[in-house]
Amino acid sequence: MSQPIDSPKPTPAFNPSDTQPLTAVRKRRGWRSTVLAVLAILVLLVLSGLGGYAEGLSQRKAALSGTISRQLTDQFQFALVDEQFGRYEAAKERLQFIIQNDPAFPGAQTELTKILVQLTIPTPTSTPPPTPTPDVRGQQTLFASAQQLIAAGDWPNGLAALDQLRRQAPTFNTSQVDGMYYFGLRNYGVKLIQQGDLEGGIYQLTLAERFAPLDNTANVLRDGARGYIQAASYFGVNWGRTVELFRGVDGNMWDGSMNASQRLKIALMRYGDQLWAQGQACNAWDQYQEAEGMGDLDATAAKNANQANQQCNPEPTEAPTETPPEAPTDVPTEAPTP
Repeated sequence: MSQPIDSPKPTPAFNPSDTQPLTAVRKRRGWRSTVLAVLAILVLLVLSGLGGYAEGLSQRKAALSGTISRQLTDQFQFALVDEQFGRYEAAKERLQFIIQNDPAFPGAQTELTKILVQLTIPTPTSTPPPTPTPDVRGQQTLFASAQQLIAAGDWPNGLAALDQLRRQAPTFNTSQVDGMYYFGLRNYGVKLIQQGDLEGGIYQLTLAERFAPLDNTANVLRDGARGYIQAASYFGVNWGRTVELFRGVDGNMWDGSMNASQRLKIALMRYGDQLWAQGQACNAWDQYQEAEGMGDLDATAAKNANQANQQCNPEPTEAPTETPPEAPTDVPTEAPTP
């Protein structure tokens, strides 16, 4: 007996809720692309912001470096003053501060060693003998000699006479001696700077400032000497920075070998050579033009300047001029008679 054949099962009716509509998938994909686009824009904004922040941070670091350099120079001058007047502890603190911020600061370690040696020397504690009646004649002689030397413009010897008088009689004509100190130190510092001894001039003017504020002429001259020293420290090391700093220094300021204008001209030529080698023809041409305004360029700069000019300022090609057609020669010149 044969087995019965199973009847086919009926197909269930289609229910729209059993499947997800195609439109929902499309909406989800559009939402994802929108989110990715927003994220890409945010990433670009963050990267551009980081670039601007890094550039601003670099500029702030450069400005801070220049400020710290000036402060350390002032502290070094003050330390020398403290050392001269026997204030070794104050000088020691200043020098230690300088070395902590700049271990390679010129002369700081040497002066600190000298200060430490002075501090190790024991102070004698013997009972002083009875003070005799002071002999004013010697003090009067020193005072008169210092007056004559200061009036004659012999600043070094006049200041030496005042030092001897101050050591011998610290309270003798205090106000007059202080005024002579200021006058002598101020003029001696100005003279040294004008002679090219920038560090020595800055030192004398710093000493004068302890007796009274400097006048505008001396103050401007000291700031110019400081600017020259800072600019010269980049000479041969960073030509771009050298050009930037020497542009702000008086061209007549000099260090005994070259003035600021001469150093600026050399820095402009070498900076132009550097830019030309980097493929920045127009920037190099600007440096060469400024240097040429201060004098003739040397052979290397002249050659590079010529090539930079040709590349940055090419000569325009002239358009061919068309020759007008010749006028006909058989045209009658007289009107025909009727």
